[in-house]
Amino acid sequence: MSDLPTTISRKYAYADDPASMYADGDWQAVEGALSKDKATLGEHLQTWKLKLSTTKKASAVFHHNNKKANFNKETLPFSEPKYLRVALDRSLTYCRHLESLHKKLTSRIALLSRFVGSSWDAGATTLQTATLALVHLTTEYCAPVWCRSPHIHLIAPPSMTHQQQQHTCGALGGVPM
Repeated sequence: MSDLPTTISRKYAYADDPASMYADGDWQAVEGALSKDKATLGEHLQTWKLKLSTTKKASAVFHHNNKKANFNKETLPFSEPKYLRVALDRSLTYCRHLESLHKKLTSRIALLSRFVGSSWDAGATTLQTATLALVHLTTEYCAPVWCRSPHIHLIAPPSMTHQQQQHTCGALGGVPM
Protein backbone atom coordinates (compact mmCIF):
# COMPACT_ATOMS: atom_id res chain seq x y z
CA MET A 1 0.00 0.00 0.00
CA SER A 2 2.86 2.37 0.73
CA ASP A 3 4.03 2.29 -2.89
CA LEU A 4 0.61 3.29 -4.29
CA PRO A 5 0.12 6.94 -5.21
CA THR A 6 -1.77 9.32 -2.94
CA THR A 7 -5.51 9.31 -3.63
CA ILE A 8 -8.53 11.22 -2.40
CA SER A 9 -10.22 8.08 -1.09
CA ARG A 10 -8.96 5.98 1.79
CA LYS A 11 -7.14 2.80 0.83
CA TYR A 12 -7.33 -0.51 2.66
CA ALA A 13 -5.63 -3.77 1.85
CA TYR A 14 -5.28 -7.29 3.10
CA ALA A 15 -2.52 -9.29 1.39
CA ASP A 16 -3.04 -8.54 -2.32
CA ASP A 17 -6.68 -7.39 -2.04
CA PRO A 18 -6.87 -3.58 -2.03
CA ALA A 19 -10.03 -1.56 -1.45
CA SER A 20 -10.85 2.14 -1.74
CA MET A 21 -13.46 3.93 0.32
CA TYR A 22 -14.84 7.43 -0.02
CA ALA A 23 -17.75 8.89 1.94
CA ASP A 24 -19.70 12.02 1.11
CA GLY A 25 -23.31 13.18 1.24
CA ASP A 26 -23.26 14.08 -2.45
CA TRP A 27 -23.22 11.33 -5.11
CA GLN A 28 -21.49 13.60 -7.66
CA ALA A 29 -18.67 14.23 -5.17
CA VAL A 30 -18.28 10.49 -4.62
CA GLU A 31 -18.26 9.80 -8.35
CA GLY A 32 -15.75 12.62 -8.98
CA ALA A 33 -13.38 11.51 -6.22
CA LEU A 34 -13.45 7.85 -7.24
CA SER A 35 -13.04 8.74 -10.94
CA LYS A 36 -9.93 10.82 -10.13
CA ASP A 37 -8.56 7.99 -8.00
CA LYS A 38 -9.23 5.49 -10.77
CA ALA A 39 -7.26 7.65 -13.22
CA THR A 40 -4.42 8.10 -10.71
CA LEU A 41 -4.19 4.37 -10.03
CA GLY A 42 -4.49 3.63 -13.76
CA GLU A 43 -1.46 5.83 -14.47
CA HIS A 44 0.46 4.13 -11.65
CA LEU A 45 -0.34 0.67 -13.00
CA GLN A 46 0.62 1.71 -16.52
CA THR A 47 3.93 3.17 -15.31
CA TRP A 48 4.84 -0.13 -13.67
CA LYS A 49 3.40 -2.19 -16.56
CA LEU A 50 0.82 -3.83 -14.29
CA LYS A 51 -2.70 -4.89 -15.21
CA LEU A 52 -5.79 -4.69 -13.05
CA SER A 53 -7.71 -7.95 -12.91
CA THR A 54 -11.06 -6.91 -14.35
CA THR A 55 -12.70 -10.24 -13.46
CA LYS A 56 -12.06 -9.73 -9.74
CA LYS A 57 -12.98 -6.07 -9.36
CA ALA A 58 -16.23 -5.03 -7.72
CA SER A 59 -17.84 -1.81 -6.63
CA ALA A 60 -20.62 -1.10 -4.18
CA VAL A 61 -22.46 1.95 -2.94
CA PHE A 62 -23.72 2.04 0.63
CA HIS A 63 -26.23 4.50 2.01
CA HIS A 64 -27.74 4.95 5.48
CA ASN A 65 -31.23 5.14 3.96
CA ASN A 66 -31.53 2.50 1.24
CA LYS A 67 -34.63 4.19 -0.20
CA LYS A 68 -32.41 7.14 -1.10
CA ALA A 69 -29.73 4.98 -2.72
CA ASN A 70 -30.19 6.33 -6.22
CA PHE A 71 -28.12 8.33 -8.65
CA ASN A 72 -29.65 10.61 -11.30
CA LYS A 73 -33.13 9.41 -10.24
CA GLU A 74 -32.22 5.77 -10.99
CA THR A 75 -31.96 3.14 -8.27
CA LEU A 76 -28.40 1.94 -7.98
CA PRO A 77 -27.93 -1.76 -8.69
CA PHE A 78 -26.45 -3.77 -5.87
CA SER A 79 -25.02 -7.22 -6.48
CA GLU A 80 -23.67 -7.98 -2.99
CA PRO A 81 -19.96 -8.03 -3.77
CA LYS A 82 -17.47 -10.00 -1.72
CA TYR A 83 -14.29 -8.69 -0.18
CA LEU A 84 -11.95 -11.29 1.31
CA ARG A 85 -14.75 -13.88 0.86
CA VAL A 86 -17.09 -11.85 3.09
CA ALA A 87 -20.37 -11.00 1.33
CA LEU A 88 -21.23 -7.34 1.75
CA ASP A 89 -24.90 -6.42 1.85
CA ARG A 90 -26.16 -2.88 1.41
CA SER A 91 -26.77 -2.29 5.12
CA LEU A 92 -23.53 -4.06 6.18
CA THR A 93 -25.33 -6.54 8.45
CA TYR A 94 -23.52 -9.49 6.79
CA CYS A 95 -26.74 -11.54 6.75
CA ARG A 96 -25.97 -13.38 3.48
CA HIS A 97 -22.44 -14.10 4.63
CA LEU A 98 -23.68 -15.56 7.92
CA GLU A 99 -26.32 -17.65 6.11
CA SER A 100 -23.59 -19.07 3.88
CA LEU A 101 -21.34 -19.66 6.88
CA HIS A 102 -24.17 -21.48 8.68
CA LYS A 103 -24.66 -23.86 5.72
CA LYS A 104 -20.94 -24.52 5.56
CA LEU A 105 -20.67 -25.20 9.31
CA THR A 106 -23.76 -27.43 9.37
CA SER A 107 -22.35 -29.69 6.66
CA ARG A 108 -18.90 -29.84 8.26
CA ILE A 109 -20.27 -30.66 11.71
CA ALA A 110 -22.47 -33.36 10.16
CA LEU A 111 -19.38 -34.84 8.50
CA LEU A 112 -17.46 -34.85 11.79
CA SER A 113 -20.43 -36.39 13.60
CA ARG A 114 -20.28 -39.40 11.29
CA PHE A 115 -16.73 -40.14 12.41
CA VAL A 116 -17.51 -39.89 16.12
CA GLY A 117 -18.05 -43.36 17.52
CA SER A 118 -17.72 -45.00 14.09
CA SER A 119 -15.72 -48.13 13.36
CA TRP A 120 -13.15 -46.04 11.46
CA ASP A 121 -11.21 -45.71 14.71
CA ALA A 122 -10.74 -41.93 14.56
CA GLY A 123 -8.90 -41.09 17.76
CA ALA A 124 -9.50 -38.07 19.95
CA THR A 125 -6.47 -36.21 18.57
CA THR A 126 -7.63 -36.78 15.00
CA LEU A 127 -11.12 -35.53 15.81
CA GLN A 128 -9.76 -32.49 17.66
CA THR A 129 -7.53 -31.60 14.70
CA ALA A 130 -10.37 -32.11 12.22
CA THR A 131 -12.73 -29.99 14.31
CA LEU A 132 -10.14 -27.24 14.57
CA ALA A 133 -9.47 -27.29 10.83
CA LEU A 134 -13.02 -27.70 9.56
CA VAL A 135 -15.10 -25.78 12.08
CA HIS A 136 -13.06 -23.45 14.25
CA LEU A 137 -10.94 -21.87 11.51
CA THR A 138 -14.00 -21.41 9.28
CA THR A 139 -15.90 -19.70 12.07
CA GLU A 140 -12.94 -17.56 13.10
CA TYR A 141 -12.17 -16.23 9.58
CA CYS A 142 -13.03 -12.50 9.41
CA ALA A 143 -14.97 -12.78 12.69
CA PRO A 144 -13.96 -9.27 13.83
CA VAL A 145 -15.82 -7.92 10.79
CA TRP A 146 -19.17 -9.68 11.21
CA CYS A 147 -19.20 -10.51 14.96
CA ARG A 148 -21.39 -7.50 15.83
CA SER A 149 -23.99 -8.26 13.18
CA PRO A 150 -27.63 -8.47 14.32
CA HIS A 151 -27.76 -11.77 12.42
CA ILE A 152 -25.02 -13.49 14.44
CA HIS A 153 -27.56 -16.07 15.66
CA LEU A 154 -27.50 -17.61 12.16
CA ILE A 155 -24.21 -19.38 12.77
CA ALA A 156 -25.12 -21.09 16.02
CA PRO A 157 -23.88 -24.60 15.18
CA PRO A 158 -26.25 -27.52 15.52
CA SER A 159 -25.81 -28.97 18.99
CA MET A 160 -23.75 -32.11 19.28
CA THR A 161 -24.82 -34.90 21.58
CA HIS A 162 -23.03 -35.36 24.88
CA GLN A 163 -21.35 -38.52 23.55
CA GLN A 164 -20.09 -36.68 20.44
CA GLN A 165 -18.67 -33.93 22.64
CA GLN A 166 -16.89 -36.54 24.75
CA HIS A 167 -15.28 -38.14 21.70
CA THR A 168 -14.35 -34.79 20.21
CA CYS A 169 -12.81 -33.58 23.48
CA GLY A 170 -11.00 -36.86 23.95
CA ALA A 171 -12.68 -37.57 27.27
CA LEU A 172 -13.36 -41.13 28.30
CA GLY A 173 -15.40 -40.23 31.36
CA GLY A 174 -18.10 -37.65 31.79
CA VAL A 175 -17.68 -34.14 30.46
CA PRO A 176 -19.29 -31.40 32.57
CA MET A 177 -21.91 -29.55 30.55
